[in-house]
Amino acid sequence: MDRRTFLAQASAVVASAYAPSASASPAAAMPYPAFPDKDPKWKRTWDAALEALAGNIKVVPKYDQPVLLEGAVYPGVWQECAPQEGLVYGTLARYIAPVEGCPAPLEIARNNHMAFFSLQKPDGQLPCSVKMLATGYGQIQMVVPIAATAWELVQATHDEQFLATAYTACSRWDAWLREFRDTRKTGLTEGFCIYDTGHDNSPRWTGTPKQCPQADAHLYDHTVATLPRLCPDLSATTYGGRVALAAMAKALGKKDEAARWQADAETIRRLIIDKLYDPKDAAFYDLDAQGNFVRVRSDVISRVLGEHVLKLDDRHDRAIFDAVWTRQIHNPKAFWAPFPLTSIAQDDPVFVRPIPRNSWGGASQALTALRAPRWMSHYGKDVELNHLMYQWCEAISRYTEFRQQMDPLTGDFTRVDASGYSPAALAYLDFIVRLQGDAGRRHG
Repeated sequence: MDRRTFLAQASAVVASAYAPSASASPAAAMPYPAFPDKDPKWKRTWDAALEALAGNIKVVPKYDQPVLLEGAVYPGVWQECAPQEGLVYGTLARYIAPVEGCPAPLEIARNNHMAFFSLQKPDGQLPCSVKMLATGYGQIQMVVPIAATAWELVQATHDEQFLATAYTACSRWDAWLREFRDTRKTGLTEGFCIYDTGHDNSPRWTGTPKQCPQADAHLYDHTVATLPRLCPDLSATTYGGRVALAAMAKALGKKDEAARWQADAETIRRLIIDKLYDPKDAAFYDLDAQGNFVRVRSDVISRVLGEHVLKLDDRHDRAIFDAVWTRQIHNPKAFWAPFPLTSIAQDDPVFVRPIPRNSWGGASQALTALRAPRWMSHYGKDVELNHLMYQWCEAISRYTEFRQQMDPLTGDFTRVDASGYSPAALAYLDFIVRLQGDAGRRHG
């Protein structure tokens, strides 16, 4: 099958999710989804979320096309989340009224990738952030693989030029990670600092620097004996990127490269399971430079699941998933709080309470919620996913505001900073759409 035929036959179901209304015009009344009930708070919050996102579409320095910013106190885009945020925004196109002279949602999705690709360094390093004040290269800060979201966007748009650009850029990024983030030559991806994983104020990283020395992600602080760490989440991101690169290579007619990417993906997948999983705790942990697990049960676990590292058709992997799900993710004493998912297990000794601002020390984070549909349905947990989504929508609609994090016990958001956080607005819109028709299946 050649490239054009392959793209032409891409999933119609995926494409339809991104398709704007054929009759849309600036004056057209855009449709609403079916809300959970007749309470006007749902529509009120829906309208506010669309308005918040429209206000976060701006041009950043060094890239001349509008992008969807993180919003609130984050005036820029970050690699860990901006490509996925753009992608989710694209799926909502049918609900977003077009405005003359402004990019369509799918164009924003493309721009939220191209901002990183266009600023890639000659050695292959992608920026960790593109902000109003600076472009950052001081950490890798990756979670959802940019290759994976780029491939999903290609499937939706059949954009061959973007496919070629994404394949080249993501291949070079993978090569950079191999060269500069595998200093211990284990085959896994290493973390050098707190910001590498975006885990601000998390006890996972206690005793380590926030950023790499000299704001250079090639370097780590050699005076910290536990660095560099082998990180399950960063390695899972690398794995997910390679799976996507294999699919892109196949679409481009590069059969040998597709086979190599798939083999490399399988290699790192096995290493994550063999080296970074502790069956005693049913948890994935960092392994520090001294060969010790960093025994903090964090959302690293759900990030590994986010890339489908565990294969349910494999008996060994299935047993691991069942243990992780039962003992950690769906355990009400651990991550499955009334408003899931917590960023640190509630019964972990280092769970932080009371919850400060911008804390991955326990709060339920909007980014974690936004990522949940990427893996929960895959593992057959639709009922629990619906429960999570409903809880988030209910909490957001209390104040019609869009903020970064909430108390997992009460659903009260941290309200120190300004509203207007794009991941929370996207989570609300995406979840309302996904919940249509599922009102009777929300109890997880």
